[in-house]
Amino acid sequence: MIMDKVLVKLYVPIIEEQYDVWLPLNQKVYNIINLLMKAIYEITGGYYKPSKIPILYDKLTGMPYDINLSIKNCNMRNGAEIILI
Repeated sequence: MIMDKVLVKLYVPIIEEQYDVWLPLNQKVYNIINLLMKAIYEITGGYYKPSKIPILYDKLTGMPYDINLSIKNCNMRNGAEIILI
C-alpha cells in the first residue's frame, strides 16, 4: 500500500506549541502553509494570527522548504520535524 500522507512534528515557536500533523504528499508547500495557518488559528481560538505568510523550515538543517514544490518532491518524510516561522 502506498502512503499518500506523511506524519511530521510541527513546531510553532511564536505560540510555543508543537503538533503531530498528517500532510498530503500531493499538495504544494504553499498550500500546506495556508492550511496549517487556518488550523492553528482555529485550535488557538484566534490567538495565532501571523502578520505575514510564515515560512516552513526543516528543523534539522534550518533550510526553508520551497513553497512551489509538493511535499513529496521536497523530500519530507515520516518523522520529519518542521518549523513554521
